[in-house]
Amino acid sequence: MAAQFGRRLRRGATTTAVAAAAVAALSASQAPGSPLVAAEGDQPAAGATSSDDSAASGNSPYFTDLPPLNTPNKPGTSVDLPVTGSAESGIPASILAAYKKTQQTVAGTDAACRLPWQLLAAIGKVESGQARGGRVDAQGTTLSPILGPALNGQGFALIKDTDNGAYDGDSTHDRAVGPMQFIPSTWETWGQDGNGDGRKDPNNIYDAALAAGRYLCAGSRDLSLAADLDRAVLSYNHSDEYLRTVRSWFEYYKRGTHEVPDGSGVLPADLGSGADQGSTGSTTPPSPSPSTSPSPSPSPHGSPAPKPPSKPSPTPTDPGGPAGKPSYPPPTPDPTPSQTLAGLRNAGSSTLTATAGDAFAERLKVRAHNGFGGPFAKASVTFTIVGDTDAAFDHGFRSVTLDTGADGTATAPSLKAGEKTGKFTVRATAGGTSLPAVTYSATVTARQADAIARTGTTKLTAETGATFADVEVKATYKDAAAHGVAVTATMITDDEKPAENDKGPYFEDKDGKPVRTLTDLSTDADGKLVLPEIHADDTAGTYKLRLTTEGGATVVIELTVEAAA
Repeated sequence: MAAQFGRRLRRGATTTAVAAAAVAALSASQAPGSPLVAAEGDQPAAGATSSDDSAASGNSPYFTDLPPLNTPNKPGTSVDLPVTGSAESGIPASILAAYKKTQQTVAGTDAACRLPWQLLAAIGKVESGQARGGRVDAQGTTLSPILGPALNGQGFALIKDTDNGAYDGDSTHDRAVGPMQFIPSTWETWGQDGNGDGRKDPNNIYDAALAAGRYLCAGSRDLSLAADLDRAVLSYNHSDEYLRTVRSWFEYYKRGTHEVPDGSGVLPADLGSGADQGSTGSTTPPSPSPSTSPSPSPSPHGSPAPKPPSKPSPTPTDPGGPAGKPSYPPPTPDPTPSQTLAGLRNAGSSTLTATAGDAFAERLKVRAHNGFGGPFAKASVTFTIVGDTDAAFDHGFRSVTLDTGADGTATAPSLKAGEKTGKFTVRATAGGTSLPAVTYSATVTARQADAIARTGTTKLTAETGATFADVEVKATYKDAAAHGVAVTATMITDDEKPAENDKGPYFEDKDGKPVRTLTDLSTDADGKLVLPEIHADDTAGTYKLRLTTEGGATVVIELTVEAAA
């Protein structure tokens, strides 16, 4: 949330001293060499206020104070973890389940990120006191919306309305919403359906936790590395104090926690046990700026206290949307490890054509780019064939998923046209995002021949009422056998502009009736075609049979009908 930690987390003469002492005590237990900030010496000192408004939550205010100094220890240390744990180490059941489910989901799609659920718990504690102490329904949706103050530039970032109030009920300025406090523009990009109900609801802890997990893993971060973890947290809220607070809770939860019933979690002190910040039933409207009431120093049990009042919001905001750029979250302070996927672009042709049964000459290729327009590596891209077609990728797949390389590009496997002619589309989408798809138009044309000829040389003669010997032709394309080429056979008049003849030799349809045009013919694998039986009628004379292929190749064959002896 916001970078106003020094002004809101602690007030009065002891503000800096108390906060610094708590941070120092909690930091002492961290592994050697684990920095509390991601950048090399460019973060503000403790108590300073960052002016960066490009963080995921718009640097809107956050609520919690530091965790208690008597953090639980891991079993086997000098003091074993108690069976029940302290009040602060308890996480409401639904909230804890959402964090752990997110860790499993992300591990299945981006194992290299190594997202720990304790990091989600730390951010959830800081942002909303674990969804206001676990006040959620059976599906994980908050009983009343959690809404931050207006991001109007008065103490926080200035972010003008990007959602027409759809998520936060404010059509003038954006507000952070939900248990993970996403700003509306970021939720539009990063929103997820974590509980499988078909909706992306920022007020649902499963949806919001998964969105936060995806956001923290953006780019090529490995959260098992201290520097990458710090960059991820700073991308959520670009404030040194925020990072230190999240880090403190992260270490606290890593030393042990336990499940408590929903609704029984510890609320931020400023809210009290009976008030739900931003509750729709609240009689006092949320303040647009941080609360001015002093907040007590952290108690041994560390009851978190909200700093600026926040309002209920219909949906949580997604981390990462900078003001003025609602379509995607901004890059983190260090662009190289903190890139944010901003979109996909076509890196090849958008119109493809192939003959039935052949492979398309060009392979589909997209380029993923970050907010600076540079290449974005390790983006998951899915190519999907859409439409009434039997075209497929290699091995018959209709959909394939692969990651972009270091240059930001992903190239789909070879696409092969089926026997069905006509148009279809292929869509390339970035997994886990709502970014616009790249669409390709593909056309499958019928097989063609540029030549067709009769294979025999014997004169074709039949007596009236009899049948002709078999007529065989062969079609070729560029001197190679043209298999599967459509052929039309028509008995024609001997005119300057031939038309279908109404007398002379004929074919028979399936009912045995005479027909003089056939259209459902095609060549075999060798490019050959043996015509159906040709009958001579009762009129002697010389007649013509014209064969035409797809592609325009034509041959005219002479048929002679002689009077019976």
